[in-house]
Amino acid sequence: PTKHDPTKPAQRAMKRWSVMQAETQGMAWGLIGVAMFSLTLPLTRVAVLEMNPLFVAIGRAALAGLMAVGWLLYTRARLPSLPQLRRLAIVAVGVVYGFPVFSALAMQTLPAAHGAIVLGILPLATAVVGALRFRERPSPAFWAMAVLGTVLVICYALYNGGGGVVREDVWLLLAIISAALGYSEGGKLSEHMSATAVISWVLILTLPLNLALTWHAMDFEWRQLSSAAVYGFVYVGVISMYVGFMFWYKGLAMGGVARVGQVQLLQPFLSLFGAYAVLGEPITMVNVLFASAVLLTVVLGKRTAVVV
Repeated sequence: PTKHDPTKPAQRAMKRWSVMQAETQGMAWGLIGVAMFSLTLPLTRVAVLEMNPLFVAIGRAALAGLMAVGWLLYTRARLPSLPQLRRLAIVAVGVVYGFPVFSALAMQTLPAAHGAIVLGILPLATAVVGALRFRERPSPAFWAMAVLGTVLVICYALYNGGGGVVREDVWLLLAIISAALGYSEGGKLSEHMSATAVISWVLILTLPLNLALTWHAMDFEWRQLSSAAVYGFVYVGVISMYVGFMFWYKGLAMGGVARVGQVQLLQPFLSLFGAYAVLGEPITMVNVLFASAVLLTVVLGKRTAVVV
């Protein structure tokens, strides 16, 4: 018979504690990123009311790319490997082109509040992509909370849309698929590269094309734009497209794509407050009730086990 090793329970306890710490820190980093992302739709809507939506979508990546060049020169970062370049290309498809373009097209006519609630299904989409792409195995309880939270925001979208789905919701669906792909791939890649390196290299590698497309889509005079439109464009370029991803990818890398992705269930409701502050779109008691219910699913989802 083997001898009992009294250090093994202590080692297992320490390992569990380390995992819990990483998950908690990942949730905190992810929440900061989500808070930054929550103003993306309201300020995109402000910008596209006066600018070409394709200029806003691609121009924000070009602006962020110029900042990323500054990071590259300052840090003298090492070039990505060929396998990393392939994965960076997947991230670019999702977060540099897919989500910005489709969301900007939708925000031409949709209220920011409606778009924010429809995007509430993004955490589930991110968890599904993470589970399929990287063999993460969330527990049944986790899936139950993710599905419950998603059902809540879908019900709200139907309620807010008068029981129907508008054409622009298709653009939002494509934006969701794009973001889920880019979030999960970028979050996983951040386990091997720093979160800042992931988003910076994505923006640097696509910068020449983005600058050309931005110049082509600039069909307006800057002098005729309001300060609100300019500020909105700068925010989605600097914060939504660059700084926010530093926090978001770091959180996904520390706490896992499926687990930290749950935090994004809060984004639609943070965006509602942003839409109220920026655009004057009203906040109703129904908003508050749905926000409270979704917050509960996030808290319960964090307590469930995720086996990788």
